[in-house]
Amino acid sequence: MKLNSFLFIALFLWSCVIIGQNKIDLNASIDVDTKTIKINQRLVYQNQSNDTLTTIYLNDWNNSYSTKNTPLAQRFTEEYNNKFHFAKSEQRGYTIITTIKDDTGNSLIYSNLKESPDVIKVELQKPLLPNETYDITLAYDVVLPDDNFTGYGISPIKDFNLKYWYITPTVYDGEWQYYSNKNLDDLYTSKADITIQIEFPLNYQLISELNTLDIRQTPNKQTFFLHGKDRVKSLLILKKFSDFKFVQTDDFTIFSDLSSVGVLSEEKAIITDKITRFITENLGEYPHERLLITKQDYKKDPLYGLNQLPDFIRPFPDNFQYELKLLKTALNNYLENTLLINPRKDYWLRDGIQIYFLMKYVETYYPDTKLLGTLADFWGIRSFHASDLKYNDQFNLFFMQMVRTNRDQSLTTSKDSLLKYNANIAGKYKAGIGLRYLDDFVNSNVIEATISEYLKNNQLKIAKSSDFENLLKSKTSKDVNWFFNDYINSRKKIDFKIKDLKKFDDSIQFTIRNKRENSMPISLFTLGKDSIVSKSWIENIEKDSTITISRNRFEKLALNYDKTIPEFNLRDNYKSLKGFPFNSKPVQFRLFKDVEDPNYNQIFLMPLVEFNNIYDGLTLGAKFYNKTVLRKRLNYRLSPQYATKSKSVTGGSSVYYTHYMEDMDLYNLTYGINAKYNSFAEDSFVTILSPSLSLFFRDNDDFRSNKTKFLNLRYLDISRTVGENAIIEDLLDPDYSVLNLRYVSSDPGLVNFNKWYYDVQFAKNFGKIAVNYEYRKLSENNRQLNFRLFAGTFLYNKTDPNSDYFSFALDRPTDYLFDYNYLGRSEASGVFSQQIIIAEGGFKSKLETPFANQWMTTANASTTIWKYIEGYGDLGLVKSKGLNPAFVYDSGIKLDLVTDYFELYFPIYSNLGWEIGQPNYDQKIRIKFTVDPQALLGLFRRKWY
Repeated sequence: MKLNSFLFIALFLWSCVIIGQNKIDLNASIDVDTKTIKINQRLVYQNQSNDTLTTIYLNDWNNSYSTKNTPLAQRFTEEYNNKFHFAKSEQRGYTIITTIKDDTGNSLIYSNLKESPDVIKVELQKPLLPNETYDITLAYDVVLPDDNFTGYGISPIKDFNLKYWYITPTVYDGEWQYYSNKNLDDLYTSKADITIQIEFPLNYQLISELNTLDIRQTPNKQTFFLHGKDRVKSLLILKKFSDFKFVQTDDFTIFSDLSSVGVLSEEKAIITDKITRFITENLGEYPHERLLITKQDYKKDPLYGLNQLPDFIRPFPDNFQYELKLLKTALNNYLENTLLINPRKDYWLRDGIQIYFLMKYVETYYPDTKLLGTLADFWGIRSFHASDLKYNDQFNLFFMQMVRTNRDQSLTTSKDSLLKYNANIAGKYKAGIGLRYLDDFVNSNVIEATISEYLKNNQLKIAKSSDFENLLKSKTSKDVNWFFNDYINSRKKIDFKIKDLKKFDDSIQFTIRNKRENSMPISLFTLGKDSIVSKSWIENIEKDSTITISRNRFEKLALNYDKTIPEFNLRDNYKSLKGFPFNSKPVQFRLFKDVEDPNYNQIFLMPLVEFNNIYDGLTLGAKFYNKTVLRKRLNYRLSPQYATKSKSVTGGSSVYYTHYMEDMDLYNLTYGINAKYNSFAEDSFVTILSPSLSLFFRDNDDFRSNKTKFLNLRYLDISRTVGENAIIEDLLDPDYSVLNLRYVSSDPGLVNFNKWYYDVQFAKNFGKIAVNYEYRKLSENNRQLNFRLFAGTFLYNKTDPNSDYFSFALDRPTDYLFDYNYLGRSEASGVFSQQIIIAEGGFKSKLETPFANQWMTTANASTTIWKYIEGYGDLGLVKSKGLNPAFVYDSGIKLDLVTDYFELYFPIYSNLGWEIGQPNYDQKIRIKFTVDPQALLGLFRRKWY
């Protein structure tokens, strides 16, 4: 027998008798055809608390794939990911437990938690005293999921990526810290000594961070004997053709399959050695021999921004791209393997350290690299302010994207309660930027020394971020409570301004206003000819702080001049000592949207080429606006255009101001005015002037909830003009005004969709009220049920009885408020008359009673027949003055190509009879589509926000 075999047996026997921490021994056999791993496992669990335990909880995260109702499945539907919901049973994974016994062979009572089917509760037969161990054996089968759900499991070509694949103990620190898998890569378990004996076919290669003690082969199988001391995870990869390469450095060995196109082998070796040395010097020695870095690791936590562009247009050198990919993933995996804090509840410190040292690395080795990379030097692009920004400025931009839209969340929010954008991007960047802010404030290299000592003292120990807080406070006399109380533990924004500057012969007096309720410090700079004369920190500004300083050799005062602080608004941070106020900034014109430059009042110009309707045809023009990459509170737009078909000047303009409210369900209040002028028919134009007030509501306790409420009050002044060449009838009342109040309550989930709206309108000649309800259900067998109910009635109607312009419409609303994106709103025939917008009656067939000038109530329903083919049916009653209510109905087939965005309706049977056999059937087909880029962008945005 080989020496390594003796070593494995010795380690196994040693693990049976030596007590000191958790131990896991696995004997596993993989059946590729059935996607099953048969496991016999021995778990020695040590009670490291001061409490006596009668139960223990185990993580069985493979079982999180078992049904479409698990917390993992619910997570997918929350983010509009339908892969799991549409998956067949054989594509999902599960665990079958045969036995759980103690060391005397007695069976233990166990059960999967109802709310967390991937957590197992085990009843112990005898109490487990502090520092004692309990020996458990388990026999179970792991049926692996397809890897297209989370990246873990079995691939279409039968490769294996195994993470969280076997049962592990949860952490007990006075309370059991268990929770379900939600595709956040955040399993919380204590370190353990792991031995694995795993059998699999000969044609596979095994990649692991664990040490290989022995390999045995038979004609059909091979068995690997693996061991790892003080491990918290054991990722195993089995591939038929491995593209993993290893680079051995003086610090530790890195195994990686990261894409390295354009990077030579010797260059990869130099880069890897550079990174391992940087990590060791800043974070401490890595306690294991190998660090495994995979494509899947990087895919879960990539470099966002321009780094994600395709290779042929990516503006960064191949070496730089590979180096930062390797660095970011290595930092994450290093911390995941060594810093054992609760990754679901107490994640901010690990994230902060990762981003802090990523930024430090760039500053150290690539201080001149720009945010736009090589694009910053291109003619035309280099005139943008974005081309002036350094690579590290992107971290503040991505974080501020959420701050400026009032979607940011505190860093102590449970990770599974974060919006996807906050969990993956903004939260991590806020933590890293915050540590740099704290480092700048404390100074004297205290933060990095504290991080280094904290990681050394707590390496492979269960720790908390509060330990870091206590350690930092012991190393500085400065008050840093603001960082933990206001910056980390709240959503409080940072926003200061300079005001009331007074100049005296030998001194200057000014006031710094804290526009937010926090105790965070602000840096004050004095500047002379764009060079820094002095820098100081002003602390504890509750509201206003008046400061007097000597009038020295400087010309300007500036707050946060180096932009180290993630401040909400930088545009009021400057004052000049010259004769004119420095913050009366000059106007700057820019072609296309740019990053905000606080030194200028920016006006952007964007050429417009649009097709809004068939009457104006192609419109050419420009948009003048002030909206930057980061949203502002005050936004204006002016967009004059020339319509090539109507040969007229069209366009619109708007001015809106937004107030954001925090810590309440009402989070956005927007008011302003909108104006537009365009064709609505041949040689017919409409002018609309509409002031409005909008209130947006959400669940302040659950940002991930899709439930929203919206209240809109607007006044529409509408004027229509008809030219000599118009092909519509002369308008009876071309000018009218409507006061409209609408309330919308929606919960647009992937599986369950609910939406209510209530609409009230008052005009000179009519008043009406309507209610609309929509419901959509996606069943577990992938059948969709849609239901819609509409009811509307006139409160009074003094309009011309010969006109149905303001009447309720059964199949095609007249849209007298000009809300809908009709391409041919006045068409009575042709393909543009077939465009359907589901509103009011919602019918698809064009019946003989298309309008109601008294009241209308309808119901629309559809359900899946096969895949994207649905059957639909509509019922209703329409009532006009002087006529009896008319019962109406239709039915047909619907092609649901992209729900709510592109659908086709084929009428079959209605009040008109069998429509499918009638003449000109092609003109009866209705089409629902949108060409609005913002609407299409919503398909992407809803997965992140």
